Amino acid sequence: MKFIIDAQLPLRLKKWFVKNGYDALHAIDLPKKEFTPDMEIIAFAEKESRIIVTKDSDFYKLHLIKGIPKKILFITTGNIINKELLNLFELNFEIIKNHFLSGSNVVEISNTSIIIHA
Repeated sequence: MKFIIDAQLPLRLKKWFVKNGYDALHAIDLPKKEFTPDMEIIAFAEKESRIIVTKDSDFYKLHLIKGIPKKILFITTGNIINKELLNLFELNFEIIKNHFLSGSNVVEISNTSIIIHA
């Protein structure tokens, strides 16, 4: 599994993915860094078969309307400190991973639940 972490999420999240053996990039790794437009992030994700990790509902809306990006890990925690965000990933990532491996395209994680979308 490969991931691209959107700009509004902490670089520490990318480090968490890499530490756990995943191929992960952060928007800051792209040529336009945190200023990379959503459509360029989507094109990059599609080209490299990456799951977009984001808090930005625009990605989910585009998925519903146009079918792109193909795969999204949608974080709907609201404001959360980095330590709590990373703890949510520690506690729930095995479940999230299994949903993607079984064919889910959009997995949403909130403070209290994991929701599978089409």
